[in-house]
Amino acid sequence: MEALSGHLAENLRAQRAVRGWSQARLASAASLPRSTVANLESGLANPTLSVLVSLSGALGLTLEELLSRPRLRVEHFPAGSLPTKARGGERAVEVHKLMPHPIPGMEIDRMVLAAGARMTGVPHRAGTYEYLYCVRGCITLFVEGTRLVLERGDLAAFSGDQKHGYHNRGDRVAEGFSVVTLRGPATFPH
Repeated sequence: MEALSGHLAENLRAQRAVRGWSQARLASAASLPRSTVANLESGLANPTLSVLVSLSGALGLTLEELLSRPRLRVEHFPAGSLPTKARGGERAVEVHKLMPHPIPGMEIDRMVLAAGARMTGVPHRAGTYEYLYCVRGCITLFVEGTRLVLERGDLAAFSGDQKHGYHNRGDRVAEGFSVVTLRGPATFPH
């Protein structure tokens, strides 16, 4: 329990510093007494769930972010240290995760498609939107019967909850970045 209190205290101080807020400003944003914030930042307080929810709402953080071990201001992830999955059968597609710390409602992946490789996309949950950016080669994207050919610098945007797939029809490696967000644009194109 002491570790959680210490994590909370350090995270509160760091989040206030990033925003340039005083304890009074954070307390006001969370509808809490300033003394509560001061006690929490001492690392000795034992807050209720209600207090934690108020603080996370005021700071725009999840409860997990508020209570987890504080992160360094900068972290280095050497090549190969983030997860990579091979998909697409014999002619593999490598999917490299680019976010070492999960952010709810968002995924960013680098996809490397060998010559001739195919990969069936997994429809994401309703309300998601996917952006596919081609970095090199040529990627054919299939979305619910629509076929788009993306060349270097091209971007496709589509509702992520549809059936979709990727194909490198070329004889060289193709590479793209996929960004999936829980919320799409305010209005979907017709």
